[in-house]
Amino acid sequence: MAGFLPNGGEVGPGERSFSLGESEITLAASVDPYFTGQLTAAITGEDEIEVEEAFFRTLALPAGFTAKGGRFFSGFGYLNEVHAHAWDFADQPLVYQAFFGNQRTQDGVQLKWIAPTDLLVELGAETGNGDAFPGSRRSRNGFNGATLFAHVGGDFGDNASWRAGASWLDLRAEDREYEDVDALGEPVLNAFTGKSQTFVADAVFKWAPDGNSARRYLKLQGEYMERRESGELAFDLENAGLADSFRSTQSGWYLQGVYQFTPRWRAGLRYDALDSGTPEIGLVDSGVLPVEAFPALLAGDPARTTVMLDWNPSEFSRWRLQYAWDEARDDGDKDEQLVLQYLFGIGAHGAHKY
Repeated sequence: MAGFLPNGGEVGPGERSFSLGESEITLAASVDPYFTGQLTAAITGEDEIEVEEAFFRTLALPAGFTAKGGRFFSGFGYLNEVHAHAWDFADQPLVYQAFFGNQRTQDGVQLKWIAPTDLLVELGAETGNGDAFPGSRRSRNGFNGATLFAHVGGDFGDNASWRAGASWLDLRAEDREYEDVDALGEPVLNAFTGKSQTFVADAVFKWAPDGNSARRYLKLQGEYMERRESGELAFDLENAGLADSFRSTQSGWYLQGVYQFTPRWRAGLRYDALDSGTPEIGLVDSGVLPVEAFPALLAGDPARTTVMLDWNPSEFSRWRLQYAWDEARDDGDKDEQLVLQYLFGIGAHGAHKY
């Protein structure tokens, strides 16, 4: 993705022809009067099994508090907590792919508080081992970084509701490696060490006649993210081993709308864009290396426009046709992507996120 460090989670256009996406198996139950537990295992199309989520959640804390511990999708923003089968499009927005490797998982603890008011007021904090991008495990004990988020929401009469939020992620990276090529096209291994701070603003608006979304509804959703990183960038760890200061400011956003115009049929439009900025690379500014030695860091502004149409025979199945004009590649090529997707769920499942 042009202008953004590889993180291993970029989805891209995917493989041509037929393929199996992700299969999820979820087990959830009350443990006792004090805790509930959930395990979600994801089986990839490459026959690999991953623990997507495995956490406990409290049931009996006083004064509107809830605690969670284990592995879980981080609560910042809006879309990060949503499982893939509940997305309104076949893939994540570009900003999630570039900033968090598609979806950020936290191995740690979370504390939420909901105020006893008519207006929804939710405050939350998390910390963990920081292993997920853009952080990394550090060679020391304890936690790595913190995530803070706040959400407010309410109703506009009987027909509409809204929610807005702000989040802040403060993480540390230690030898966060990525593969690149040098000015001669030879492969090199580079690494970043320093702090990474991300600000997220999100908003969701929903409308349905008399609040009944069974026949018609409109959902508007958007998020803006800005990341600032500063520290040290090491070049060619296995040979030259050069290192100097590094600083960057990057941003991205998406805006999407989904309209159910008749029962079972929905149409959607999404536009997402990124701005990589121009990083300050000490090895380049000092004249030690040319800027061409860091092609992954050359400025870029990826963008994509996506339209979709889906048919929902029931709440347990969905057929989706999606078409995208993608301008995210670092080589400047454009992709036109056509996706036909089928999703289904078996068995009982909990309510989806607002």
